[in-house]
Amino acid sequence: MKQTLFLLAFCLLLTGCAGYSLGNQKPVQLRHITKLAVPAFENLTLEPRLAVLVTNTIIKQLQNHGSYQIVARRDAEAVLEGKIQNIQRTQFRSDRNNILRTSQIQATLLCDFTVKESGSGKLLRTGTSSAISNMIIDANMQLSETQLLEDLAQQLAFPVADELSEGW
Repeated sequence: MKQTLFLLAFCLLLTGCAGYSLGNQKPVQLRHITKLAVPAFENLTLEPRLAVLVTNTIIKQLQNHGSYQIVARRDAEAVLEGKIQNIQRTQFRSDRNNILRTSQIQATLLCDFTVKESGSGKLLRTGTSSAISNMIIDANMQLSETQLLEDLAQQLAFPVADELSEGW
């Protein structure tokens, strides 16, 4: 009797996790894609080198997810293409003594992306991603601006990689 109860409890424990699976859960349209090409995004802004920064950051984030092997366009099953639509900077905070003097800037970056099959050009997925980041103005404005753009690219890459790698 004890052996039967033990065997029954053991079987119930084993079947309790039957619906779960480890590993990637890609979106349905991208489930068959394993090799992805990511050419440089098109930059529709006046910000130099922004396309390369955003593209490289998205590639790194996709590699961190591990859902796709990033390859050259000729070897890819699908291609991720993107357009950086807009970067906008606005005053976020002003100086305490002079409201016309900016002490902190908020920047917003907007990007559209598509995933197409390599051979047929069939549209598999489209999306839009945006990122918001702040920059405190200090003596080294160039360094602050560089850090702002890197942070915007990182904030933009997270949702793009999540949308392409996770099919929840």
